[in-house]
Amino acid sequence: SKEEQTLYKMRHSAEHVLTQAMRNLGYKFHMAMGPATDKGFYFDFELLDGNVSEEDFPKIEEEMNRIIKSDLPITREEVDEKTARELFKDNPYKQEWIDEAIQKGESLSVYWTGQPDTKDAFVDLCAGPHVKSTGKIGAIKLLSIAGAYWRGDENNKMLTRIYGTAFPTQQELDTFLENLEEARRRDHKVLGKKLDLFIFSDKVGGGLPMWTPKGTLLRELLDDFVWELRKAKGYVKVEIPHITKKDLYETSGHWAKFADELFKITTREGHQFVVKPMNCPHHTQIFDRKTHSYKEMPQRYANTTMVYRDEQSGELSGLSRVRSITQDDAHVFCREDQVKDEVESIWDIVESFYSAFGLPLTVRLSFHDPENMDAYLGDAKLWEETEEQIRQIAKGRGANYVEALGEAAFYGPKVDFMAKDSLEREHQVATIQIDRNMPNRFELSYINEKGEKNSVVMIHAAIMGSIERFTSVLIEHFAGAFPVWLSPEQVVVIPISDKQHDYANSILNKLKEHNIRAFVDDKSETMGNKIRKAQEQKVPYMLIVGDKERESNTVNVRLRDGQKRGEVNLEDFIDDILKKIANRSLIFNE
Repeated sequence: SKEEQTLYKMRHSAEHVLTQAMRNLGYKFHMAMGPATDKGFYFDFELLDGNVSEEDFPKIEEEMNRIIKSDLPITREEVDEKTARELFKDNPYKQEWIDEAIQKGESLSVYWTGQPDTKDAFVDLCAGPHVKSTGKIGAIKLLSIAGAYWRGDENNKMLTRIYGTAFPTQQELDTFLENLEEARRRDHKVLGKKLDLFIFSDKVGGGLPMWTPKGTLLRELLDDFVWELRKAKGYVKVEIPHITKKDLYETSGHWAKFADELFKITTREGHQFVVKPMNCPHHTQIFDRKTHSYKEMPQRYANTTMVYRDEQSGELSGLSRVRSITQDDAHVFCREDQVKDEVESIWDIVESFYSAFGLPLTVRLSFHDPENMDAYLGDAKLWEETEEQIRQIAKGRGANYVEALGEAAFYGPKVDFMAKDSLEREHQVATIQIDRNMPNRFELSYINEKGEKNSVVMIHAAIMGSIERFTSVLIEHFAGAFPVWLSPEQVVVIPISDKQHDYANSILNKLKEHNIRAFVDDKSETMGNKIRKAQEQKVPYMLIVGDKERESNTVNVRLRDGQKRGEVNLEDFIDDILKKIANRSLIFNE
């Protein structure tokens, strides 16, 4: 959009102003590179003398704001190779960029901030685009510092990366910073440890999360919900091994495409196996175990299982990017005339599932890039027909969708569902993929009404996609305060003194009879301490019991948000919580 283009130019220009400000303040460095991003900008420097820290940000921002207020012109100049090399003669990084541009036959351009013939003018090798002058940059803020290898290659020199952002107005910047602070408070890596949901161990390795009893329960509740929705649509469960001969992935096309991202095993007999990075090729073999008639179609297989990908250490991030990925995977093998109904059925499941979390969805149709057919299996005509089929299904549902060229899987186009969390951040979640290429590669078929072999269409469907990544989204969306049906611990019973322990345990037994997840906190601590601990652990309900409650067979209800319900009949409380669990209610405090 025009608004996004303006923001991009503003942030790109702010990144040049950052470098100019640091030069003006006397920092000695080689400029490396720095793009605008969807959240701001960053720039990589090789510092030649001294260091820079976040404590330096106020003075750097002050100089940046002085440059912005000066409203210096930002002008583009096309230059020849000789001029470019002279302008950046002492900078090895810019010389490397110039080498690349010359090799590709690209023109060279620089951008000047300030009049080129003045001593304060700043210049950088850049393709643009930029705003016309520094006065159009808006409100800026430097955010953080990190180390970054030149070109992301750990064999190269480590550079200093400064992150910042820019917005048209101070109000928009303030809102962004407030959201950033809230995002830090909700960070799933912090809350996951605090709520005792998952851990990482150096002895096990990066990107390999392990789930505690509470976290495992959370995963199972989510997976059970997906299975409940799938079972109603006629799916059956299958199971597969975690390794395979490389032949399977050679046939599927994954070996040629992803060989560098696969974990490989060589047996003592010299056979090469692969730890599975996806499940679809295995599922083709289950379908192909026997001949299917047209009456047996579709075959719908569901399989929640881990896959493994050799992600680079620097790309790992909590549960968001891991090496062991649990997919709630499903594959439908169907006739051509069944494709629309099967896609619609999966779409129904996706909408039912995400509405239970208050996560509004938009749709991205991820299509192939017609300029780069080498990246995909199959021919262009098949791709275009499949994409038109997806487009018509999306239109028929009245979906709010955008089309994204180049975002398809290498074997077929996708419907990608994008969820917006409570901080308005967008996450790619569920996906539906129509695939005619893999069934062809595995020669899958069914017998039609005339006794002839017909080709099979394969539909890939993941509702959560990755349980790890989806759990990270949920933790941050709810700030760890899950709806009562999803909370690993739903109720804590807190006796005021030792005299009420028996009554507290009798309440616990009644709750457990109804499969309500509850426990008694009978530690020798103050009641205030116990309430605070329960709130920190985000337990939805606290039932406080003293002599008064024991005599009247009631409980005194407090909520994790601090609300006090007062005395309630135990049976009424149980009825209320059971309704909320059964309905998967998002609201627990009404």
